[in-house]
Amino acid sequence: VYMEIIDYALKQGLDSIVLVPEIALTPQTIARFKSRFGDIVGVFHSQLSEGQKHDVYKAIKEGRIRILIGARSALFAPFSSLGVIIIDEFHESAYKSEKNPKFSAIEVARFLAIKNNVSLVLGSATPSIEEYYKAENGEYNLINIKKRANNNPLPKIEVVDMKNELNNGNKSIFSNRLQIQIQEAVKSNNQVILFLNRRGYANFVSCRKCGYVFQCENCDISLTYHKGKNIGRCHYCGYEKEIPNECPECSSHYVKPFGVGTQKIEEELKSIFPDMRVLRMDKDTTSKKGSLEEILNKFKNGEAEILIGTQMLSKGLDFDNVTLVGILSADMILNFPDFKSFETTFQLVTQVAGRAGRSDKEGHVVLQTYDTDHYAIRRAINYDFEGFYEDEIKIRKAFGYAPFNNMVSVVISGSNERLVEQNARNMYKSMIYLLDNRGINNFDFILGPNPCSISKINQNYRWQILFKDDNIEINLLKGIIKYICITKRDTVFSKDINVSIDINPNSVL
Repeated sequence: VYMEIIDYALKQGLDSIVLVPEIALTPQTIARFKSRFGDIVGVFHSQLSEGQKHDVYKAIKEGRIRILIGARSALFAPFSSLGVIIIDEFHESAYKSEKNPKFSAIEVARFLAIKNNVSLVLGSATPSIEEYYKAENGEYNLINIKKRANNNPLPKIEVVDMKNELNNGNKSIFSNRLQIQIQEAVKSNNQVILFLNRRGYANFVSCRKCGYVFQCENCDISLTYHKGKNIGRCHYCGYEKEIPNECPECSSHYVKPFGVGTQKIEEELKSIFPDMRVLRMDKDTTSKKGSLEEILNKFKNGEAEILIGTQMLSKGLDFDNVTLVGILSADMILNFPDFKSFETTFQLVTQVAGRAGRSDKEGHVVLQTYDTDHYAIRRAINYDFEGFYEDEIKIRKAFGYAPFNNMVSVVISGSNERLVEQNARNMYKSMIYLLDNRGINNFDFILGPNPCSISKINQNYRWQILFKDDNIEINLLKGIIKYICITKRDTVFSKDINVSIDINPNSVL
């Protein structure tokens, strides 16, 4: 579909931008586009050097690049005859910048489309609730494609209740059913993908005698255990600490990792299937330049039977020989303390399941969960997006979450815990004063100030105030927040305090 749209634009003398959520997808996408359109296809993303970026911009201005593929920064390319912007897998959180300026690629693309009369195409098998709601209400033309590109049937998803596994004496992360399916797939010369959305060896390290948990010294979070180096690592600030044999609290030797990560999955898998070749794809194994492409090429060339990975695996990767996908713990995202966790679970299960059976071979998915009755799981196993949307939209409406209200997050942070709390309360008082002067005395739309769910990151304490525009017009709300945080910053906030504003954040952690 994308190719046909771009081909039509080229015939009209117009250029195109194609956004992908992950730089990892860019080589595969470029190969497809170059096979059809040749050398007029270029690439742009943040990992290019300044010289490379300059060369791409120059080629665009000279008309040598007519189709640009890249991450969200590709939106700002200097095309003079732009006709089409395509955002693939537009539900992905990567399209919202988490660094200042916190812009949404979808919002920027929509602005460009309206301003310059450009066609905007948003594509996804699992649209975000917010954008689908807009389509349902006429803000977009909604086109449903019910079949896969190759007309193959979607793989059947089989649910395994892990409570029953434990009751039957199986303490492994791998259910008996999944182990049998892995054996059968490999025996038939097919490949397997195993998905777990947590890297490392274990979630945390604790003393079984006194309960001491090894924490990051900079953040309010436990260290993730990495067995190869026997270290605990913080995945927020990068802090590392060697894990001792002796508990620093009670001096016992009952120090043990708890939970499970991709490293532990790899280790246990090799103990169950010692003859099978295994590759692992996560941030730890893909940090070096070229390592990601090396792993993908090895798997594509049949140099391993099994590929273990995190969220990267959900993002549009195609392997003809993969017939089995194992989703090891659907509950890991489901139980996340965030209002989008059910949506994220549905999206990840659906997207990861779609990696199986992409050629002429039938695909199969084994989904392991402790919560078999949750509507996100029930809808996902039947690929029932419309049903999930109906379930989710009722909850969003009841609690006033997007798409029914906008949300503004203001995070106040700094190295002095008392000062951070004081400044958060100063902002709240300033908001109340200004709102009261405008005749607004119902403050139910203000949540906080409270410590953030992760209350300390990289030696900075964090407090948050959340605003929903259910009792106030959004532009008035944004105007007051801007006035306090920017115009009156020196009056309201201390010098050493950081203030971060995020409109409609991906997460409220």
